[in-house]
Amino acid sequence: MTGIERFARQLSLPGFGRAAQESLGAARVLVIGAGGLGSTVIPALAAAGVGTIGVVDADTVELSNLHRQHLHGVRDIGRLKVDSAAESIAAIAPATIVEPIAERLTSANALEIVGRYDLLVDGSDNFATRYLANDAAALTGVPLVWGAVLQYGGQAGACRPAEGPDYRDLFPAPPPPGSVLDCATGGVLPTVCGVVGSIMATEAIKLLTGVGEPLLGRVTTYDALTGGFRELAYGRDPEAAPITGLIDYELFCGVAPAAPAEPAGVSAPELAALLSGEAEHERTAQLVDVREPWEFELARLPGAVPIPLGQLPQAMDALDRDRPVIVYCHHGIRSQRALETLRAAGFDVRHLTGGIDAWSRLVDDAVARY
Repeated sequence: MTGIERFARQLSLPGFGRAAQESLGAARVLVIGAGGLGSTVIPALAAAGVGTIGVVDADTVELSNLHRQHLHGVRDIGRLKVDSAAESIAAIAPATIVEPIAERLTSANALEIVGRYDLLVDGSDNFATRYLANDAAALTGVPLVWGAVLQYGGQAGACRPAEGPDYRDLFPAPPPPGSVLDCATGGVLPTVCGVVGSIMATEAIKLLTGVGEPLLGRVTTYDALTGGFRELAYGRDPEAAPITGLIDYELFCGVAPAAPAEPAGVSAPELAALLSGEAEHERTAQLVDVREPWEFELARLPGAVPIPLGQLPQAMDALDRDRPVIVYCHHGIRSQRALETLRAAGFDVRHLTGGIDAWSRLVDDAVARY
């Protein structure tokens, strides 16, 4: 099959043509995240003819990913997402080169990695990475397409350094920690990932080819419950400080955990011993599940009390301050935040390292993984 046959429906588009297709073929695009948004963006760009796609993601595939992360399948559970993505793209567009980068994008590596590409697409799921992506794009001069989804809605935009406003002009400061749900807590409709991811892929194609009018200085929002779109225009913030270097973005977003004065984690086998009575001096520990109610219904640990993380500040008075507390969640992320909240309130608290997922793997596989 020749390139003309494969891309015939693009080549026939008004204003597109061979020059635009050649631009895609020569392009190098870096995508942050092979998750919900990346699962739409990456195959769309490959199918459109982008020559090289870098995928940066340190995570592995989990069963709970599959309802929205269509790059991966059941047989990929436990594999690195970048490897699963590369294999999927080889079947869709074998001419596209996929460069798997199985690591987190950080202040230490972002400039070197982003600088190797012509365009950055940010499909991450946290504010620290979004600000990092924006600043790395600004410092390297690489255009940026970004998107975000949560529950029934999402948004997308684009920035071209030195040619208009960027993500920081739209969101000068991150929201307070814990004030915005993440997808693990609040959920996300899988089709929202598809809609927003398609918008992001389209913006990337427009920036690479010069076709159309990119979302520069504009953000598009989508509400799946109404089927409606809205557009917001924004400009440069005249009081914004110039971006001169990368910073500690977790600290900037208020999510960097302070080093605890006491051991914070308890492993799944250690907790099993505690619950069985082998650790006699800690038999009276209170076990608190900080996941959402639907997660508690799917799987729980014996004797756990359900208090969702968002309700913990109001509900902690129901806990006995004279007894130690052990908190747990799905993977240990929310429980770390719960630990910090309870320690600040004076509780003797630890959290289950690796969450209920580690319990299922290491102690009792009858507890469902999800």
